[in-house]
Amino acid sequence: MSKLTDRMYGLLAEDEDARVCKDIPESACNDQPQAFMAHLWSLTLTKLGDSLVSARLVLPWMLTALGAPSVFISALVPLRESLALLPQLFIAQQMRQTPVRKWFWVAGSVGQALSLLGMVAAIVFTEGTFLGWAVVTLLALFSLSRGVCSVAIKDVQGKTISKTRRGRLSGLAASVAGLLSLATALVIIFAPQFTNVGDEGDAWLFILLLTFAALLWLVAAAVYASVPEVPGATEGGGNALIEALKSIRLLWQDKNFGQFVLTRALLVASAFAIPYIVVMIQRSGEGSLTSLGGLMLASGLAGMLAGRFWGKWSDSASHHVMAAAAAMATLVMAIALALYVLSPELLAQQWLAGLLIFSAAVSHHGARVGRKTYLVDMATQETRAQYTAVSNTVLGMVLLLGILLGVLESFAGVEAVIGLLIILGVVASLRALSLPNVQQD
Repeated sequence: MSKLTDRMYGLLAEDEDARVCKDIPESACNDQPQAFMAHLWSLTLTKLGDSLVSARLVLPWMLTALGAPSVFISALVPLRESLALLPQLFIAQQMRQTPVRKWFWVAGSVGQALSLLGMVAAIVFTEGTFLGWAVVTLLALFSLSRGVCSVAIKDVQGKTISKTRRGRLSGLAASVAGLLSLATALVIIFAPQFTNVGDEGDAWLFILLLTFAALLWLVAAAVYASVPEVPGATEGGGNALIEALKSIRLLWQDKNFGQFVLTRALLVASAFAIPYIVVMIQRSGEGSLTSLGGLMLASGLAGMLAGRFWGKWSDSASHHVMAAAAAMATLVMAIALALYVLSPELLAQQWLAGLLIFSAAVSHHGARVGRKTYLVDMATQETRAQYTAVSNTVLGMVLLLGILLGVLESFAGVEAVIGLLIILGVVASLRALSLPNVQQD
């Protein structure tokens, strides 16, 4: 089994001797193939799970199909994104006191699985307003568990996976998960042609999706428990609130870190782009493309084709990846906006609308892989958990402000929202280019 793991690692990481050890403890070098493969399988399973329970697509679709009030739908994305980020300063301080931190990731994954199983129970036993409250509450618990995993995996990855190998790890996981989510999308698209289960079919579809996703997180937790993590430093622990406030000072005390956080905040333009492009496509008259299976298909293709490319590039210049991803998202939004204003009938063409959604998803994958790799490689073993928590907390606040985009749309229209996101994308691209290359340090 060990020899098979070494061979798979050598093939996937393109590391013939399996012993490239940069910025990790010397004691972790020999175990790096096992660590790499455990990370790869765990990330692949959870990324596939993410595509099955997307707060941007699947959960809103589910609440609409099952008759929950629309007020709950508007709360999904802010809760999903911000609650996974805002508490991380406090989680990081708790984690700091524990030498072996992989168990935080395991516990967080189990928490996400239990939250999804709770949603399954809500679908079976509740409806309408009660279903909405149950899903929103369980999504909050899911997101908090996700925050624990986010801090833990960057810290554990920094101790077990060598610099110059972390980007391709994320890229490989995204590519494999994209392929699997593509297969799932095809099943959803073609299943109605072979079944005739009436309105109850919607409920059963979501029960199956949520149950399968929960199983993915449970299996991922079991796999991640096998990561050969060496104990880390525990200095710097203390009162969570006091230590969290001290950590915030890194934004202005560490110039490079502060500039990265600003750039990452501006990159939210790529995250918000997809739902608003979908809105423009819908209003242009194309409804079939925005079916659940169609959107999952576009997202799966993007992940499958883009992940490895962005990951390999990130290992040599992750700041260039962030810049390219922001520029690509900006271009896609500009094209979509121009078509929406000047030629909506063209935007309604399935092939063009699909290409725009695919391109927007590719750019979003690039932004995510680039900024994750940049953060892990910029930090040291002593500062990685703090950097991650501060960065994620600031981003959580920015994402909460995304609620104001809905206010802007209600007063000025979707054109104003896309125009603002285009400006943010341009600035994000320029800021990313000005960052130092941490992969060459």
